[in-house]
Amino acid sequence: MTSHTIMRPESPAATLQQSPSAFGGDDNLAEAIHRYQQGTISQERAAELAGMNRRDFIRTMAQKGLDVFIVTEETIAHELKLRGQ
Repeated sequence: MTSHTIMRPESPAATLQQSPSAFGGDDNLAEAIHRYQQGTISQERAAELAGMNRRDFIRTMAQKGLDVFIVTEETIAHELKLRGQ
């Protein structure tokens, strides 16, 4: 029988190449930040995943020096379309 070992990070913080202490040791916060920055969840959902309200999530990201708002060409185009421009 052949066996294989799969190596995976112990936490989302490791995936982000941050120490768990950089996120206050909170894997939920690290996961929320990672997923928000990847664009797979909204800021509101990320805050919920982190166990905080949106204002505190934004404040936490800003304190860590992370981009609080993710702006892409698609989001700009969407905003301009909404404004009729």
